[in-house]
Amino acid sequence: MIILIQCKDQVGLVGSISTVLASQGINIVSMREHVDTIDNRFFIRIDAQGVDDFSMIERQLKAVLPAEAAIKINPKAEKKVIVLVTKDYHCLSDILIRNHFKTFGATVQCVIGNHNKLEEICRRFDVPFYLVSSENSDKQIFESALFAVIEKYEADYLVLAKFMRILSAAFVEKFAFQIINIHHSFLPAFVGASPYKQAYERGVKLIGATAHFVTNQLDEGPIIAQQIIPVTHSFTSADMVRSGKEIETAVLAKALQLVFEDRVLLHKNKTIVFE
Repeated sequence: MIILIQCKDQVGLVGSISTVLASQGINIVSMREHVDTIDNRFFIRIDAQGVDDFSMIERQLKAVLPAEAAIKINPKAEKKVIVLVTKDYHCLSDILIRNHFKTFGATVQCVIGNHNKLEEICRRFDVPFYLVSSENSDKQIFESALFAVIEKYEADYLVLAKFMRILSAAFVEKFAFQIINIHHSFLPAFVGASPYKQAYERGVKLIGATAHFVTNQLDEGPIIAQQIIPVTHSFTSADMVRSGKEIETAVLAKALQLVFEDRVLLHKNKTIVFE
């Protein structure tokens, strides 16, 4: 069982939480905490064993924590995800392989593509593929068709594995902080389309990738994981794209692992990540 708590900071919080758990015979396997001294905010992740009544533990914790405390108690159940794609295969293929060998940390319910290029690889891994074309369709009709597929399943998260469409504010609102995107840039640099072309024209010496939660502000949602690699003056924009695909795959895999293991807490437009 994982317990995630965030609240106003005050003296004795760790002791109070530990006392509640000990009183119920709950064993703490690991505990990580962080205090944002600027916002006076306390965050903690606890991996615990021996819990039967989640609601009772939550009530007891609320009794010793500040009134506005946010408490989330998750059994170690495998998450369920839906993957959205366009034409690029590198992130999807990594997800499908991990899913096939049960090292993904979640179960892929289905894949939705706005082109059919990746249908064959999904079929090979016995994962349902749905084509929801975005051609000759306005955004509202397209997103309604997306939602019609998504609602067939019980998904904890939507993973945008190089899904090259901007989702509307209304769609994002339906899945607030449940949509995870991989952006082919070290944000906040080079947001939007063609970041490698932008990086090439700027003459950067580092390129990167960023996995983040999707919000209504384009490529500005809370960042989960990032990574960079060096490039030189000899790199063309095409070279950057080829090199970038490997880092995109790695960063998305890392971010998903952190989220699936309940290691990410949200505060304002930032994440607290307990690795």
